[in-house]
Amino acid sequence: MAAKKGVPEWLNSSLWSSSPSPIPDDRPPPAAATTVAPSPPIVERPPPSTISAAPAPPLPIRPPSKSEINGSGVDGPGSVTPAAEDVSRKTQVVAELSKKVIDLKELRKIASQGLPDDAGIRSLVWKLLLGYLSPDRSLWSSELAKKRSQYKQFKEELLMNPSEVTRKMEKSKGGDSNDPKVESPGALSRSEITHEDHPLSLGTTSLWNNFFKDTEVLEQIDRDVMRTHPDMHFFSGDSAVAKSNQDALKNVLTIFAKLNPGIRYVQGMNEILAPIFYIFKNDPDKGNAAYAEADAFFCFVELMSGFRDNFCQQLDNSVVGIRYTITRLSMLLKHHDEELWRHLEVTTKINPQFYAFRWITLLLTQEFNFVESLHIWDTLLSDPEGPQVVFNLLPFSFRSEFHSCE
Repeated sequence: MAAKKGVPEWLNSSLWSSSPSPIPDDRPPPAAATTVAPSPPIVERPPPSTISAAPAPPLPIRPPSKSEINGSGVDGPGSVTPAAEDVSRKTQVVAELSKKVIDLKELRKIASQGLPDDAGIRSLVWKLLLGYLSPDRSLWSSELAKKRSQYKQFKEELLMNPSEVTRKMEKSKGGDSNDPKVESPGALSRSEITHEDHPLSLGTTSLWNNFFKDTEVLEQIDRDVMRTHPDMHFFSGDSAVAKSNQDALKNVLTIFAKLNPGIRYVQGMNEILAPIFYIFKNDPDKGNAAYAEADAFFCFVELMSGFRDNFCQQLDNSVVGIRYTITRLSMLLKHHDEELWRHLEVTTKINPQFYAFRWITLLLTQEFNFVESLHIWDTLLSDPEGPQVVFNLLPFSFRSEFHSCE
């Protein structure tokens, strides 16, 4: 992309015009050596007590091998002869990640130009940029074990149906499944079923009442997850890998909805979660890949905290709601390209929401192919303001696309 007046320097990087490599599907991740650790999530209720876990010592970060540079990395295959700029950037980011205490300011600067597509670098850097990991490497192992245990407990508390909860409670009370008085394993006699335990109870504390209230949200999540990137075998299809990945997305979105009743689930959140989970699941470090669901949950929470008001219907007409956000984008477009703004909103009278709503709420994930969107997210996540930096990018991106169609 040629440099234009007023365009930020990072927009003129070669990564915007370089041809992305095809997305690898269903390949087993090769071994690599990165270990990560999280920071607390932002949720609307106190987290449950965590389960203690013995942390494993962090593995040292090493420079990517030649085979990884030539395409064996799972984040995305590299070119056979990488550009000098890419090699230099890889050297910079590996050197920064190898420090005992990482300089986030320097890491953001490097990431803003785009990250290498191999050796699991993007997985680690995104966790740091989202504040999920501490810059201090010595804290990674203990915090990682703590957060993954916390997510396990979230699943145990929030993903079980009421009958499973009841069975677990009975088991914890020391119920004997061999007792002849018990009709079947885990079953309760009629006298033991309280009003709040009854499936027809309308009580606000009833497990069954809350379970049925969640049904509509769960069905929406299921439909959206099934439609996530249908062209990618990683997310779509009948393979065991695709089914497992779909289940992971459903779990994360369901837990987020239950922990955030003010927002719950809004259509499109699956598209924001997908890149995060994809990168973490394809981490060459098998230990990290095994906990991709837990890590993706906390990073998704961190990312959503930066622009969650756009998803809250009660705030639509407020100064932090989506309508004001769209108006702000329209003003930015007018400032950077008044001719284009006038053509859209004066001549053709196109309402900004028709072209801006999806850009803002989905962080450009539907406007570019998957690999390109990962490179764009490197820049979005590198900004200290978080995803709000999308406003600075959109006017230039839109101007480029519009003029290319003329």
